[in-house]
Amino acid sequence: MSVNFGLSEEQIALRDLAHDFAKNAIRPVAAHHDETGEYPWGVLTQAHEVGLLNTHVGEENGGLALGAMDGMVLAEELAWGCSGVGTAMEANGLAQQPVILGGSESLKARFLTPMTEPGRERPQMCAYAVTEPGAGSDVQGLKTSAVKRGDKWVLNGAKMWITNAGVAEWFFVVAVTDAAKLARGGMTAFVVPANTPGLTVGKKEYNMGQRCSDTRGLTFDDVEVPEENVVGQVGDGWKLAMAAFDYTRPAVSCAAVGVARAAMEHALQYATERKTFGQPIANHQAIQFMLSDMAMEVDAGRLLCWKSAWMKDAGLRNTKEAAMAKAFCADMVMRTTTNAVQIYGGYGYSEEYPVEKLMRDAKIFQIYEGTSQIQRIIIARELLTRNK
Repeated sequence: MSVNFGLSEEQIALRDLAHDFAKNAIRPVAAHHDETGEYPWGVLTQAHEVGLLNTHVGEENGGLALGAMDGMVLAEELAWGCSGVGTAMEANGLAQQPVILGGSESLKARFLTPMTEPGRERPQMCAYAVTEPGAGSDVQGLKTSAVKRGDKWVLNGAKMWITNAGVAEWFFVVAVTDAAKLARGGMTAFVVPANTPGLTVGKKEYNMGQRCSDTRGLTFDDVEVPEENVVGQVGDGWKLAMAAFDYTRPAVSCAAVGVARAAMEHALQYATERKTFGQPIANHQAIQFMLSDMAMEVDAGRLLCWKSAWMKDAGLRNTKEAAMAKAFCADMVMRTTTNAVQIYGGYGYSEEYPVEKLMRDAKIFQIYEGTSQIQRIIIARELLTRNK
């Protein structure tokens, strides 16, 4: 059996397009958006124009229908530019994926097709709304409810830490429809337009890093959703929400690789220029060991991401591999950016130098889309299940 670690000509072209976009459109404005928290509408509009948004939407809905491996190539380069901007872009994919997987053709036509239409003054954005103020990884703690009344569902409750909430045209929402079952079929998924009466979007959260990624809470107060906005079947909500992660966790993991790669490149450049004891600090073994660890871990992380994406594209179950990529890359990017700050020394602690931002941006990878601890639980569960 042959093994190929290379990219196709099409993927190389996609990578080059994304890298040039990150270099010329994202990096020049990354510091501004980090300082102000301003949503990067200008960058997203350009990304939409060149085809870097909504890339996994099917061709029947105007998209490119790119595969999971293609997503790895994009995610790494965009996050190399700025992971805050990259997260704003990738948040569309997380909300869209359950609709792509389980939505009716009518639902896709109504909510996915408008997102791919060219010539818009601004692209349409959407958001994945599952986490709640008292429940993230704890599915038993979800409280947002949906009750059937006539031909409508009425939603009540609250969501928290919702990326793109302040700019979304619509939300993918999971609500409890049978409290006795919960994850075993007691939750249902809905597409909820942002302008639906009773839906309130909260204040923007100013976070440690990835500050231009718009994060807010949502409140549902007797929000009426028509039956045709149910995603999949009643009771499929949790299954669809989790199935999306098998596609998006590898991409988020590869975004962590992009941040780590950026930190390594900055650290390597600085180490060849900064001198102590009459020579570049790159000549000191202590610095060389840190740079070597960075290089090894960046490559290892990328290969984990590529494997999990390859499995998904091949139609194989990749839950364990996606969790392994997420756990490893999240912890790896934190180590790599921390070591980059260490190599810079006092300068690394200053906002005048780029690695300080990268270290702040890195932390969220250990938290969103499932914490590093939750990934380890998933990995262990998969191992034990397969062993049986």
